[in-house]
Amino acid sequence: MKTLVDDHVGGDPVGRRKYVRCSLRWAAGQLKSVSPMTVRRLLKAMGFSLRANVKRLSGPPHPDRDRQFRHIQRQKRKFFKACQPVISVDTKNTELIGNFKNSGALWGQQADEVSVYDFPGDAECRAIPYGIYDVHHKRGHVSVGTSADTPQFAVRSIREWWKHTGSKQYPDAKELLITADSGGSNGHRPRLWKRELQRWADEDGLAITVAHYPRGASKWNDVEHRLFGPITNNWAGQPLRSLDLMLNAIRGTTNQGGLRVTARLDQRVYQKKIKVSDKEMKQLDLHRHKTCPDWNYTIRPRIKIGK
Repeated sequence: MKTLVDDHVGGDPVGRRKYVRCSLRWAAGQLKSVSPMTVRRLLKAMGFSLRANVKRLSGPPHPDRDRQFRHIQRQKRKFFKACQPVISVDTKNTELIGNFKNSGALWGQQADEVSVYDFPGDAECRAIPYGIYDVHHKRGHVSVGTSADTPQFAVRSIREWWKHTGSKQYPDAKELLITADSGGSNGHRPRLWKRELQRWADEDGLAITVAHYPRGASKWNDVEHRLFGPITNNWAGQPLRSLDLMLNAIRGTTNQGGLRVTARLDQRVYQKKIKVSDKEMKQLDLHRHKTCPDWNYTIRPRIKIGK
């Protein structure tokens, strides 16, 4: 058997990561006197088995990755000490609402029957869950949109959380720390994200500090594993046939750490590709930090023009 597969073995020439290119049926045909199952057993005895690709590599780390992680931790400690709010935000994967398969399994006497194909045209809509996780109180909020994942939708979601929950949890707050990914609708590049934060700061008199996680490090953001993880586990195996079912599944999410989650539906229509001019950017009261200035900045309330 070893002699047969030697010419079909590939992989690391000096390491242990090797694979066999030939099929079990072909190898059995060459040996003639054995079945594919026998070939399988022989390969297993040689240390081979079926292996799937594993997503584990996030690309080369950014040279400022560790520096930014330390800065985020310092910012968190600073805000905690001052009793000021710290939230973690991000957009969860979009979900097709309809009779579609949802990964996972549920205890039951009969399996749910769902559509064979996940055609977007068969969906009631596409739901966009935007999550806000209050790090201090271990509370989550999800705004479920049906339009588009834009910076306006992201900031509106945070503002709604602040209006209904955050401002009551932190009545004396004068500033807010937001940790977010470096990409997407709340990324460090979109000008519209910063402009919308400035408008919020102006209207509520709140100084807003943002710290972005480096590329490939989004899984370290609190909202990912402390809010989105429990939500995914809670609705696992349950077809999200309607927006009400989705919202109820989010609201019913808890864990042993005391997590509680609220959810609201946002059916506003958000326009894509809104441009923010250089002139508008210059009018922002935006102060970049000395540490990784592209990823860390504070937006302070400004005096409205004409006053």
